[in-house]
Amino acid sequence: MKFKSNYIKPKFKKESNPKVGLLALSTDLTVEKDFNSICHKLPLDIFVNRIHNENPLTRENLLKMYEQIEAITEKILPGEKINTVAYACTSGTIAIGEDKIKEKIQSVKPGCHVTTPITSAIKAFNKMNVKKIAVFTPYPESVNKTISDHLIKKNINVMSFSTFNLDLDVDFARVDPKYLFETLVKLDINDAEALFVSCTALPALEILDEVEKKINKPVFSSNQTLIWETIRSVGYKNSIAGYGKLLRI
Repeated sequence: MKFKSNYIKPKFKKESNPKVGLLALSTDLTVEKDFNSICHKLPLDIFVNRIHNENPLTRENLLKMYEQIEAITEKILPGEKINTVAYACTSGTIAIGEDKIKEKIQSVKPGCHVTTPITSAIKAFNKMNVKKIAVFTPYPESVNKTISDHLIKKNINVMSFSTFNLDLDVDFARVDPKYLFETLVKLDINDAEALFVSCTALPALEILDEVEKKINKPVFSSNQTLIWETIRSVGYKNSIAGYGKLLRI
């Protein structure tokens, strides 16, 4: 019997959910999980691609990501419209520059909204009228200085700065959240209006509510602010409980 296919015309569903592209570092064990924790039931679709990142954490290694951004972004649903692209590296954004990252991403995904952890953090501080912050990072001293300098340039007063002084993403992710909580609530941040925990690889998201209740001040983290701006940029305005005050407003 001669083979013959029956051709059936498909019916395609209408696309309704906005599309989000997440550029995660190849060495980051945390940011994708944090996005999924908050966004898995929201009316948006997240598509992840990973960008090569070299350890240890130095400005020189962070700058090496710049030339990859265009190609890595383009491989997220090639030819498809992406509503928002989130570049998930706080220190890398500062090393490369917010405008340069935006330009690279929009060159292959024209018209998309672009956010980064430090871009979203500054917007979050302004949203909550915070001008004086205490900063905590896992970074080495050379990278910490770039974070502090950038915040000061954005008219944010850095009242104190504390660090684990680590230089490997895998070590950032392996910090015990309970120990991180104990560390954060013991910081001397009396002169600050809020606490900012920098780094997308640090497991801070799950403890933000507890820290806020303990210190009675707003607490921001890189992943929290990045997720906040991402979901707000695609039109999701509802309050989300469990991850700090920012996502409840």
